[in-house]
Amino acid sequence: MTSRSRITPFALVGTVALTLSTLAAAPVVNAAPPPTGSPLAAQAPADTAAKPPHPHQKRPGEPLIVAHRGASGYRPEHTIAAYELAAAMGADYIEPDLVLTKDGMLVDRHEPEIGGTTNVADHPEFADRKTTKNLDGTDVTGWFTEDFTLAELKSLRAVERLPKQRQHNTIYDGLYDVPTFEEVLTLREELSKKHGRTIGIIPEIKHSTYFHEKGLNPEQAFLEAVRKHGLNSKKAPLWLQSFEITNLRAVRDMGYRANSTFLAWTGDGQWDGPYDLLSKGDARKYSDWMKPAGLKEIATFADGIGPEKFFVIPKKADGTLDAPTSLVADAHAAGLKVVPWTFRNENSFMAKDFQTSDDATQYGRAIDEMVTYLRTGIDGLFTDNPDTGVIARQHFLAEKGK
Repeated sequence: MTSRSRITPFALVGTVALTLSTLAAAPVVNAAPPPTGSPLAAQAPADTAAKPPHPHQKRPGEPLIVAHRGASGYRPEHTIAAYELAAAMGADYIEPDLVLTKDGMLVDRHEPEIGGTTNVADHPEFADRKTTKNLDGTDVTGWFTEDFTLAELKSLRAVERLPKQRQHNTIYDGLYDVPTFEEVLTLREELSKKHGRTIGIIPEIKHSTYFHEKGLNPEQAFLEAVRKHGLNSKKAPLWLQSFEITNLRAVRDMGYRANSTFLAWTGDGQWDGPYDLLSKGDARKYSDWMKPAGLKEIATFADGIGPEKFFVIPKKADGTLDAPTSLVADAHAAGLKVVPWTFRNENSFMAKDFQTSDDATQYGRAIDEMVTYLRTGIDGLFTDNPDTGVIARQHFLAEKGK
């Protein structure tokens, strides 16, 4: 099976030379170099392929590189700095996760609970806001965005969510505030002009059912924002994502005209299916939705799927990759795009096939992993390391003679 063949490793630093002009204003890889001995530190071969009009302009038919929460492998996630860096590295789309404040403003955080992504614990004035809430069937303790006004959240600063895996990112703790969705939409426009290419945006509405139970409406706030920025059309560089289904259906009824993606993951227990449906007695798991009948239904309210990568190529019991599933072909047959998540450079996030050591923080053979998945026919991928994704795409296209 050719999907396991080893690819000559590219270098993050060497190949990112094609973007030196843009990276000069924001040194990226120097802030988070590959560990000594990593295959990503190998010398990159010369690029003899024909160049597109812009070094990072994706050509029709090429897979998308989506910057997962920005360039979150190098900066604290969901910060302006992470999104700026992603664009400089060549990402086609940037991804903000959306949650709501007490006064109904959409802000970019991975979860409503912000104890792990901000310095809120260092603010004594907010000590009494710490509480325990039931979030989609699970008790979670911390500080929640819906208990803060936007002005209060703006007094906080972002911190690295994965400090053990990405200790180098902690040097940026405290430097960046919590951006609003409105600010990121404006940033997308500015970055597109700066880099001379269209940079898209793929926001995810987090925990829609949870926020509606609090009397907040994330879909309405989302739709107002995208209309304001002229993105409410089928050809707009915008895809809305959700792990829930009710809101993807509802937003279309509200007049949303751009694309949307249903997300799915391979987890167990209370998180093994869309919470909006599980809470109403619909026991279908995400794995059920990834079968042909489920995909056919998804196509009635979405344009694509964002499955966890192990839906595309699962892992065996020993941690190595199994053969690819039929998911990509099945989704394409249903008229759906397929963009799996999440590809990360560190060993701890990949199958054993691509790990380089037992050190969870060491870089693995991330390019090899990405190309292996690209060979399945996926339409793109989500990565914390968009420079690695760009390199992987180059390798994949070179394999195909493009």
